Amino acid sequence: MRESLRIIFNIIRKEFIQIFRNRVMLPFIFVAPVLQMVILIFAANLEMKEIKMFVVDKDLSSTSRKLVSEFTASPFYTFVGAGFNLREAESLMISDKVDLIIHIPDGFERDLRNEESSPLQLIVNAVNATKGGLINGYNKGIIIGFNKELRREWAGGNSASNVHQVNIIPQFWYNPQLNYKIFMLPGILVILVTIIGMFLTALNLVREKELGTAEQINVTPIKKFQYIIGKLFPFWAIALVELSIGLTIGKFFFHLPMLGSLWLLFAFASVYLFAALGIGLFLSTISSNQQQVMFLSFFFLLTFILMSGIFTPVESMPEWAQKINIINPFAYFMKVIRMILLKGSDFNAIRGEFFALGIYAAVMLSLSVWRYRKIS
Repeated sequence: MRESLRIIFNIIRKEFIQIFRNRVMLPFIFVAPVLQMVILIFAANLEMKEIKMFVVDKDLSSTSRKLVSEFTASPFYTFVGAGFNLREAESLMISDKVDLIIHIPDGFERDLRNEESSPLQLIVNAVNATKGGLINGYNKGIIIGFNKELRREWAGGNSASNVHQVNIIPQFWYNPQLNYKIFMLPGILVILVTIIGMFLTALNLVREKELGTAEQINVTPIKKFQYIIGKLFPFWAIALVELSIGLTIGKFFFHLPMLGSLWLLFAFASVYLFAALGIGLFLSTISSNQQQVMFLSFFFLLTFILMSGIFTPVESMPEWAQKINIINPFAYFMKVIRMILLKGSDFNAIRGEFFALGIYAAVMLSLSVWRYRKIS
């Protein structure tokens, strides 16, 4: 037992020395993830803050001007111009210079006063469906508020006092300010940690195979489990360090709330990394060179990321996709890291995911070790 531990320790020591001597891998491990996290948090943002708006106001009344001012007062809209020709506005939208056209017809104020209704055309550039949906949501909010305020103003002071108002005061749990960075940061951390645990592990093992050092070690008295543990442990430890660095940046630069236990988070991350390392090891066993393992890794990474729920809820996916998602380790960690950090969930709340991922990790590591023995 003592001899096995000594051998494993020497392999781990050798791996750390190789990693810190590698001038290409070292920046990729410690510098690139930090830069990617900072850049992606700002880039991967579904908030719309510069909706380019063009106004075609054919009414030119005080009511139409008030409606336009409601839009221009919002921080989400940018006024780019006004005119009387709807075709001119549409040509600007075709050239992608305008996101929204507000078309106010002639007689807008008159119809509102006499008939209590008037047509209003809002043309939204919905080539990007997500962007179009967000713009439409913002438009509805402004028009509902405008209509409510206009009715109250026209009703007069005495009549308004007899109207029973229902005021809705929303309260958003876990993310009161609806800060999209708080939602995205944990998801990006999962991706960066997985790249270290899965992608670099696979590349490192295949590199040994290409250089011929794997065959040299196989003919030594070193046992397979000692070699595999020694190869995997450094990347497991480095991934946890990356997680610590990411959480520190998130706390001090993005004010990421950490309501739950960090010990529980790191315990779950440790189990998750065993699954990621198992996948990386398995990919290395079925690849003969680094090019092959890179293609395989990118295929699985992209598939797992898109189905993990980083941008949209997993529950919104088709039922068949949700069933397939049971083999996606990203989905487990993506859900749990947000539950622990943002909701303060305890072990009972994540118990199902914890044990399911533990079984997943055991199966992947066992399959990878069996496959490794088979080809060596």
